[in-house]
Amino acid sequence: MIRIPYPEMESLAPDVRALVESFPMNVARMVANAPASVKGFLELAQSVLFFSSFDPRKREIAVLRVAHVTHAIYEWTHHVTLAKNFNVSDQEIEIIRTEDPVMSLDEEGNLLCRVADEISRNVKLSDDALALILERYGTQGATELILCVSYFNFLSRFLESTRVELEQT
Repeated sequence: MIRIPYPEMESLAPDVRALVESFPMNVARMVANAPASVKGFLELAQSVLFFSSFDPRKREIAVLRVAHVTHAIYEWTHHVTLAKNFNVSDQEIEIIRTEDPVMSLDEEGNLLCRVADEISRNVKLSDDALALILERYGTQGATELILCVSYFNFLSRFLESTRVELEQT
């Protein structure tokens, strides 16, 4: 299979190598092919995953839906594990993976999947969906949800286009 090769770690500048080693995943190694982007990429990832006030269980429902809709196996595989850590059940994961549109989760889960579907497929969130998330989550929560879904759309496209492989361990 044709794919972009990972850089040799020894060839990276020490600061870039240190950043990649602090995030030991193939996605970080692939981003290192664009060394000027590594720091910003990792900072954005951390802001969405670790520093956002948006509930991580809800985030993972949205992320899984993005991964499913964009056919991002690397993203799906990693986030199934994360979702389970945040109490997303196997049944919910199966619904996210199989229903189109998702209608069998609770009202909030269905909304999260709708947001992920609309942004992933249509780029722009509908006025109706935007009004619903503004009402439910407020300005900050709605913005963080949209940023999360947008980030994981960016990431899935990067992963799939560069053909990042799942780690062996």
